[in-house]
Amino acid sequence: MSETIAATDDLGIPERPDRKLRGRLGVASIVFMVVAAAAPLGVIGGVVPLGIASGNGTGFPATFIVATAVFLLFAVGFTAMTPFVEEAGAFFSYVRTSLGAPTGIGIAFVAIVTYVALEAGVYGLLGLAGSSVVELFGGPAVPWWSVAVVTFAVTTYLGYRSIELSSKVLGILLTAEIAIVAVLDLVIVVQGGDSGLSTGIVDPQAILSGSLGIGLLFAIISYVGFEATAVFRDEVRDPERTIPRATYVSLVLIGVFYAITSWAFISGWGDEEAVRRATDEGATFLGDTAQRYLGVVGADLVTVLYFTSLFACILAFHNVASRYVFALSARDVLPATLSRPHHRHGSPHRASLWISGVVAVGILAAVVFGLDPAAQFYTWFAGVTTVGVIILMVTTTVAVLVFFARDRKGHSQWRVRIAPALGLVGLVAALGLILANLSDLVGGSSVLAWIIVGLLAVAFAAGFVIGARVPDKSDQVA
Repeated sequence: MSETIAATDDLGIPERPDRKLRGRLGVASIVFMVVAAAAPLGVIGGVVPLGIASGNGTGFPATFIVATAVFLLFAVGFTAMTPFVEEAGAFFSYVRTSLGAPTGIGIAFVAIVTYVALEAGVYGLLGLAGSSVVELFGGPAVPWWSVAVVTFAVTTYLGYRSIELSSKVLGILLTAEIAIVAVLDLVIVVQGGDSGLSTGIVDPQAILSGSLGIGLLFAIISYVGFEATAVFRDEVRDPERTIPRATYVSLVLIGVFYAITSWAFISGWGDEEAVRRATDEGATFLGDTAQRYLGVVGADLVTVLYFTSLFACILAFHNVASRYVFALSARDVLPATLSRPHHRHGSPHRASLWISGVVAVGILAAVVFGLDPAAQFYTWFAGVTTVGVIILMVTTTVAVLVFFARDRKGHSQWRVRIAPALGLVGLVAALGLILANLSDLVGGSSVLAWIIVGLLAVAFAAGFVIGARVPDKSDQVA
């Protein structure tokens, strides 16, 4: 990794400190952070019951296969362009390179709103899960925000330190949650489920039943965060190889894990009973399944790991959002002081503290206004993220197609034209589904749905205007 040499004054004091992050992350470390951001256990406990109940029932596991295929098509072009984007910043760097600085900065602002919204909202779920853990160990009932505050302090500390420390923490937590679910899946399959293994995952009639659109919507939500591989560009070894490999591994791992686990859970109750339980008892679907097949100890362990899964999600998105802020400040779009890496940790410590400040305001507002931590605080903010991340991916795919339109740079037609075009069709269809069902996703309020869309539009417009006025300094920071 190249280093930026700082100029010095007559006293030898740096006038312009290094504005690049440092690190030696490999494929495994990036995969841990990306998969942790997807919060596998959180998805199994929250999104899967919703997909089964409101989507296409026993055919829901197949929607993960469809979503994985769409995202893999996106990744084909995304990774092909990676060697030509020599700066960290993920989506906005790709868009800036192809569609110009104003559009790129506009997308960066959308990305910050998208990721900060999810980080803040998940504190609502985490607070409730943490309260359950306290009671599990014999403690008193505590308000959700007290757990959120403690976790917030830990996240802020880890965000301030080196990325390697966060990677190790996420690796441990992710290994634990995947291990317990893998054991649960294996027990269900070996026992043959409740009354035989479900065939819904391969049955066209089941897959197309109910509301396939809603099912796909919930499946797509479950992958939020996989695209963050490129945001750690300055902190990985050999980014041209590490980023593509980490992207593909993350996608396949997430897709296989979700498809198999949701299928196993349905098998564990039987088709009709699984749909009934997901509809009537969705909040306890994960815990009830664990208790049925692993006993009380297994259920208690799942309760704890559900909490740590949400914490891992928060930490992962905190790291991503911090690096977006750092990258923008390095281009003087945001205050330059935010792009000074820590002299010892090499971390975006100031950008991280800035993100923590914004998230703190969100948590405080939720407490002051008495928002329900799950039904309102999390749901509303998750709505912002769901729309935002698909907009980011659609724009990035357009950027890839434009970039390779005249010169394929030695790549095949499939990699830089056909696959991205097919991915774009799938992403636009997904965006249409999300917008059509957004009011239901955020509690049935069409007004709130329009506010979310408006917020993202304002974020893009503000970034575009600023990007048009600020000189493009990419060559100085690449």
